[in-house]
Amino acid sequence: MTQEPSTLYAKLLGETAEISWKELEPFFAKGALLWVGGGLDLIEAAQGMAEDNRGKVAAWLAAGSLGEVSATRALDLLERDPSLWAVVVSPWILIQERAPAETKEP
Repeated sequence: MTQEPSTLYAKLLGETAEISWKELEPFFAKGALLWVGGGLDLIEAAQGMAEDNRGKVAAWLAAGSLGEVSATRALDLLERDPSLWAVVVSPWILIQERAPAETKEP
């Protein structure tokens, strides 16, 4: 493995931020959002897209792990207003619902 992929992963990780659905709505209207399912690492998906790894991206699309944000999902996100993570891989913004924090026993 070369140094480049890990450098790209670190760069993308550093550019990932928490964001609200309200802030993403204009990008949804433009068709610029991609949903990353909970079983796929957001940064790994962004890295695959940034590296134009068509095999990986095609497999994720076929499996439903990656795809455009549907109107149904958009309405769900609007109603629930969950915590989301986003990273830009131009011209796309990849988003994923943040996993709820584990509660610690007292």
